[in-house]
Amino acid sequence: MADQTLIDLANQLAEECLAVQRETGQERLFMEVAAVLGASSQTMEEAFVTAIRTRMAAQQGRNFLKKTLDAHRARPS
Repeated sequence: MADQTLIDLANQLAEECLAVQRETGQERLFMEVAAVLGASSQTMEEAFVTAIRTRMAAQQGRNFLKKTLDAHRARPS
């Protein structure tokens, strides 16, 4: 089990990274950040990548649900 401080730091950095990605359009920025982290702490790199991937997966799930619901609502009754 990872230290809670590590998890908190990785989660915070993931949120910040995703915000920068959205603003700059750099979809793979998180990979560059992970490489920087990995140079000094593999543990932090792994926690960060996990935090990023879970957030990205959750967003993909939300997008899928929205698309599905929009398609359903667009069908004639």
